[in-house]
Amino acid sequence: MLKIAIQKSGRLSESSRKLLEECGIKFFNGSGVLKTKAVNFPVEILFLRDDDIPQYVEQQVADIGILGENMVYEKDKDVKIVEKLGFAQCRLSLAIPKDEEYPGPSYFTKKKVATSYTKLLSDYFRKNRIKAEIEEISGSVEIAPGIGLADAVCDIVSSGSTLLTNGLREVETVLKSQAVLISNKNLSKDKGEILDKLLFRIRAVKNAKENKYILLNAPESAIEKICRILPGIKSPTILPLAEKGWCSLHSVVKEDEFWERINQLKNAGAQGILVIPIEKLVV
Repeated sequence: MLKIAIQKSGRLSESSRKLLEECGIKFFNGSGVLKTKAVNFPVEILFLRDDDIPQYVEQQVADIGILGENMVYEKDKDVKIVEKLGFAQCRLSLAIPKDEEYPGPSYFTKKKVATSYTKLLSDYFRKNRIKAEIEEISGSVEIAPGIGLADAVCDIVSSGSTLLTNGLREVETVLKSQAVLISNKNLSKDKGEILDKLLFRIRAVKNAKENKYILLNAPESAIEKICRILPGIKSPTILPLAEKGWCSLHSVVKEDEFWERINQLKNAGAQGILVIPIEKLVV
């Protein structure tokens, strides 16, 4: 039985539960549950505070965990990142009052900066040879300059709207972050095999989200040019249509490329382009 820790509430909780469900793992998901076992896969799920997960994985209370990359580096425990999961993307940023001029990182010299991420910020200041005072706050960091507690802040940013609401603007990115899967470094052989099976499922789900399935019709004269645009996993599938001189092409294209590819396909002579989401993709 592999023990996996996920955030019990907050930014990553819902996405982590959804990922496990998309991997075909069925478990009781009621509110207030702190521990549950999957009914169709050998895992036990622990619902914990995200800042406790690195310590619990290090101490083998949990074998693996899903949390933000930023928290892994902040807690600095003896664990390893085994997979970047691609969701909950954000950044740890420095922000200052929006009306102040910003000459560069030297701005923070002799300034007081409020943050919950003291280690990451200390490392950043040390790397940039900045001598600043760090004020540790556990929550509501953005309010610190407004109440005179600090001159600037360092906090997690997704859209930046919270900073703007509090009269702040981003000026430096300390760390880019996303959800990751971490593991204890001393898993038994049996638990390692279960983790491998879970990673296989996770990667199939990730591949599906990162790709789109495309079907299109095209004249035979355009097939060679279209094949260069849509290589697919190996090469496009080409099927003849009832109308002489026409074919149907099926392929897979990356999510972040498909709009550009579609314009190229239309220019090459493709018609009736159909884009379909993929549920799972094993490569």
